[in-house]
Amino acid sequence: MHPYIPHLLSDIAAAHQKESKAGYLDHEDDDLSLEELFADVERYIAGKEEPTFAYYCGLESIDFPPPEQLDDDDLKKVCKAFEQMMQTWNLSIALPDNLPLPFAYHLTVDMLNTKTNIPKTGMITFDFCSGYAPDCDLKSYCPCLEFWNECDDEMEDYDDIIFGNDDLPF
Repeated sequence: MHPYIPHLLSDIAAAHQKESKAGYLDHEDDDLSLEELFADVERYIAGKEEPTFAYYCGLESIDFPPPEQLDDDDLKKVCKAFEQMMQTWNLSIALPDNLPLPFAYHLTVDMLNTKTNIPKTGMITFDFCSGYAPDCDLKSYCPCLEFWNECDDEMEDYDDIIFGNDDLPF
């Protein structure tokens, strides 16, 4: 284990939200008025300028070592602790299963630089996929990539039919 990991895990544990119950499953919606619930939803939909997640939890991405300095066990421990901490803020992260661990660590830690609002109810999940695979942050690991490639192949077939192609048998 990298000698810095116990300190980092301690810092992540200290970054758990203390004012409310951990995670949306434990949150009692009855504590909020209907107006507060709608205000929370409106704030999210409006996308008002929000501080970064680092502002809320007190961690800074610069305090995390680069992934190449950590072994796989250390990367897993930090990612798991970070995800648990995010849940106390009613946030979660969803990454593809085939994503290499150093890339997953990078995306997880970079959440600190992401502007976000902290919902009072429900949960916001970050999946890093815009749905447009060619520009996706996940690159070749994008879960939409297979769909996009199939669509591209179908479009090429339609183009051949519409615009003509001498190689076609009909």
